[in-house]
Amino acid sequence: MNPAAERPRIDEAIIRLLPKAEVHVHLEGAFELADLLELARESQVPLPGPAATLFDLSTHHAADASESNAGEAAAPESAREFTSVAGTDRRVSPAPGPEALADTPTGTGVGSGGLSAFLRFLDWQCGLVRTADQAATVAYRFAARQSASGIRYTDVIINPTHWSTWRGRTDELVAAFTSGFDAAERDGLCIVNMALSLLRTQTESEAVELVTWIAETHPPRVVALSIDGDERVSGRTGPRFAAAFTLAQAAGIRRTVHAGESSGADGVWDALHLLHAERIDHGVHAIDDPSLVDHLATTGISLGICPRSNLTLGVYPDLAHHPLRDLQARGVRITINTDDPGAIGTRLENEWSLVADAFGWGLLELTELAQTSIDVSFAPDTLKAELTAELAATVAALGSTRS
Repeated sequence: MNPAAERPRIDEAIIRLLPKAEVHVHLEGAFELADLLELARESQVPLPGPAATLFDLSTHHAADASESNAGEAAAPESAREFTSVAGTDRRVSPAPGPEALADTPTGTGVGSGGLSAFLRFLDWQCGLVRTADQAATVAYRFAARQSASGIRYTDVIINPTHWSTWRGRTDELVAAFTSGFDAAERDGLCIVNMALSLLRTQTESEAVELVTWIAETHPPRVVALSIDGDERVSGRTGPRFAAAFTLAQAAGIRRTVHAGESSGADGVWDALHLLHAERIDHGVHAIDDPSLVDHLATTGISLGICPRSNLTLGVYPDLAHHPLRDLQARGVRITINTDDPGAIGTRLENEWSLVADAFGWGLLELTELAQTSIDVSFAPDTLKAELTAELAATVAALGSTRS
């Protein structure tokens, strides 16, 4: 008999008590339904589908400039559009309709149209944020939701290309988010720093420009450079962004790279060799290359795995086919994260509970998971030490109450 099967279940209430960090979560994907309805109403932008099923892309209708949702004021033509994911000079395209959902039929909900359609939906969401006060509120609410899950520190990923209203004003957007995160920290909520992300379809010069701005201005709370987007659609992009990430490394900017989600192990190798990645976001297809798995285990470079996201977007059909357990068994450091919690409908405690139930994890394994999240985060060393001490004290207290 598997000893893990005899352990008492660790439910979400216990998981929330564990001090921890989250290192793979996107602000663009953290909007909850009430946030979007409020922002759409404020900006007089019709919804791309029924309010009750807004996070199910299969229910969305094609944008029609002659229609508006019942009970909502008609919006100007520009407000009826959302920005597609195609780089800085992006075309403005209608909200994704059912015809855009045929490329990846294995996903569900926000994943019913595949990763690219989901990214276009994120564009629509972020396009609703049009004022500094709205952006600061988005940041504050994010920190509050993280705190509700017992998350004490977060490296949140923010891709400026999604926030169409702020094109050419990245400094103002970051300042607005910083205001919200500062207010949250003053109120004792989760400490949040930012990893600014490039989109795979951007140019080399755009990437270098962003890194140069970070290196020269040192914007508060910006601690890392990231890159995201659909690898399968974009193809190999590591060589194009090598100069930007090399510049980031030289400037002391931390690096975390999306790779090995919708592509194979080669993308992870590029992230390591060309982009100097300190962490890999997703990285699940590293399992396809035994030498890569060995390299990750030897170097201690962690994978920021998001199980429910992988299932929702059709990367794997279920946890039985997911390589998480195999990667961990072969010595790869992993963290469990939410990726896009609002859109997917999850919280971090749900993700941890999901894998704990699937793999028979108990308090010991979840404590190790919490410690790894702290260790691989880009939090200041003093905060890491504080969280490590708090985690040890919390686990000791839990042990005494459960014995």
